[in-house]
Amino acid sequence: MITFITGKKGSGKTKKLIERANAAVAASKGNVVVIEKGLKLTYDVDHAARLIDIEAYGIKGADALFGFISGICAGNYDVTDILVDSTLKIIGQDLEQLVPFAEKMNALAAMANTTLTFLVSADSADLPDALHEYVSEV
Repeated sequence: MITFITGKKGSGKTKKLIERANAAVAASKGNVVVIEKGLKLTYDVDHAARLIDIEAYGIKGADALFGFISGICAGNYDVTDILVDSTLKIIGQDLEQLVPFAEKMNALAAMANTTLTFLVSADSADLPDALHEYVSEV
């Protein structure tokens, strides 16, 4: 299952991601991974979660992020949750590219039995209609 948490800058998306990450750590019998751009969540997310600074790996673009997350799932069979902060800063600002990205990520989530959550700094009304089934507004 995938979820896009949407909202404008300053609407509380990151706070919601931190809450979800910490709840996932408490409930998970496996591993929780939080992907961020920079190291701003170090003290907010439970230490049991694996924090990854995406900038350290040079990941840019939707295909690169898909491959990176696929590698995480392939390398560790017990990842239960992956949460991604600043999705549009990683894959680019074109909201239309979120549609094929969401389809590929949803298939990966089902295959790997992993919950994927992406933060998108955009109003849900601005997103393509095909994404509304995945959207959770702040």
